[in-house]
Amino acid sequence: MDQINIYSADEIISRIIVEDGIEALDACLEPYAAVYVVMDSNVAMQCPAAYELSQMLNRRGVPGMLLEVSEEAKSMETVMDICGWLLDNGADRDALVLAVGGGITTDMVGFAASLYKRGVRFAYVPTTLLAQVDAAIGGKTGVNFGGYKNMLGTIRQPEFTYICPQVLESLPMEAFQAGASEMLKTFIIEDNDNYRPAVQLLAELASEFIAAAEGNTYSYSMEKWPEILSERLSELTPFIAAAAKVKAGVVSRDQFEGGERRKLNLGHTFGHAIEALAHKQHNDIDHGHAVALGMVYAARLAENLGMAEEGFATMIEKDLDSCLLLVMSPYGVREMADAMGKDKKAEGGKVHFVLPRAVGDVVIHDMTVEEVVALLA
Repeated sequence: MDQINIYSADEIISRIIVEDGIEALDACLEPYAAVYVVMDSNVAMQCPAAYELSQMLNRRGVPGMLLEVSEEAKSMETVMDICGWLLDNGADRDALVLAVGGGITTDMVGFAASLYKRGVRFAYVPTTLLAQVDAAIGGKTGVNFGGYKNMLGTIRQPEFTYICPQVLESLPMEAFQAGASEMLKTFIIEDNDNYRPAVQLLAELASEFIAAAEGNTYSYSMEKWPEILSERLSELTPFIAAAAKVKAGVVSRDQFEGGERRKLNLGHTFGHAIEALAHKQHNDIDHGHAVALGMVYAARLAENLGMAEEGFATMIEKDLDSCLLLVMSPYGVREMADAMGKDKKAEGGKVHFVLPRAVGDVVIHDMTVEEVVALLA
């Protein structure tokens, strides 16, 4: 077992446990007398490890709730449904609410647990790469509001986050790409010699996917993806743990985003604006591709400000493209301006833009949206 801790001063306030299989979760639940599980219904039906997990929870007599999960369902209404289910099932202040699913599930369940009876304990079993390297780590919970992502929420740490790469075996490629973008984002923030080998592995996975499509249909290559991913999971696991460790360190130093933690938003101001526009226009741009585009915009902005060497943005763009993480942006920076101005990181008319000066070196630079448009338009 690999355990990564999140600290407040010298006190451990949350644990990240990395295991090859799901069976060690049983020991993690042992200290908790009353456990309630909320699981993404798609995970229950499609994840091979879900049956083993369900058997474990059934032996413990754990009540379960299935959620229909989507960005549209990431709302206060769903949070209230979770709270109502906990109340109906007699959950008391000593309850542990276990969320099993991707980032949407962990965000909503963590938020519900932070509200229910003024706060009960909760823990996560993230089942997507995005959740394992980012969304399920650090204590941010929330729901969408007014067409904007995560506008309502809390920062409250889970008891533990149980990371098991085994559950990724059934992960669709599009969902994998969302996590891959966040993983590379983490290594651009703090490299530790992980960025370049991670790009290489992800590019090799992309090449294997493309090769599977040669002479076959696209749907065939999508069907082959779980097999391609499964064969490389052992190589991916150290990068998952490394990304989790980077985020845990940042959160330990700045839990409530007063400074350094803002660096974790690299690519997200542009990315969230792209997502907001796409949602309003019924386009299909997922979080991973939006963040990848956002990192390229951020690198270009850093270059235009003289913070990064010429060619740095092109390098990032080529790396992300080699991993099949880039799509053509349907929006220019002028179109994104209004959404960026409404970003929840905006303060005093300025936005905390996170700009990469090099791999492993990012800074927070406050700018108005108008200044950004002038430099990038």
